[in-house]
Amino acid sequence: MSLYQYIPVVLLTLIISACKTGVVRENKPVEERSGISNLAKTDVDNVLDIHIRESRRLLKELMVKLYKRNPRELKKSELILPEEHLVRLFDLEHDWNFPELEGKHDTDVIKLTFSDEYKGDRVFSFIAGLLSMIMKSYNYQSEFFMFDSVDPQKLYNSARNIEIAAWKLGNNLDSHGELFLYSNSLPNEDVVNLSYERLFGKLIATQDNIAIIIAGKKNRTIKTVIQKMATAIFLPI
Repeated sequence: MSLYQYIPVVLLTLIISACKTGVVRENKPVEERSGISNLAKTDVDNVLDIHIRESRRLLKELMVKLYKRNPRELKKSELILPEEHLVRLFDLEHDWNFPELEGKHDTDVIKLTFSDEYKGDRVFSFIAGLLSMIMKSYNYQSEFFMFDSVDPQKLYNSARNIEIAAWKLGNNLDSHGELFLYSNSLPNEDVVNLSYERLFGKLIATQDNIAIIIAGKKNRTIKTVIQKMATAIFLPI
């Protein structure tokens, strides 16, 4: 191969290096893409980006709803408004090592939420656990380019973990026999709020859909798992 034949390859590599976000333990919002960055993306990359943004949007909505349902949790930190917690988790750069989460990440944070020993903000820990778990299934990337790859089994496992987390939210009780967090209904309330179930359903479908897409693209078979919710364990990501 002549020197001139190498030039397009080198240029493409440089473009991708300049545009790529990198595998980092933070959750920086996806900025508007330039025309150059689009050259380094495939259709599947764009689909991955869309699914990540949708998961983030749904988790933001869930976080606000849980704070409204559980205002007591807002009193456990210096931040007063739900929007402040949204900014802290979704907009500011971080490495997931929030002091109140005791050095835990992803599914371990979800477990912490439903522990009697934990005295922190359970809404923040629950959403932080879900978000870090989902982002881990995407290799902690917020945007994908031509040579990036993601494991469809991890995406599938994350969907099952969301199911387990949703079950725990509606069923796990503290030492006083009360739900750790209220969602579908409040004590002595006959009306069931199904909007929480709809949000979880959309989150699960988002992860399942992209898992199927990536598995088909890679000609991979996803190992399915069936568990009873009451005894289900979180799957590895």
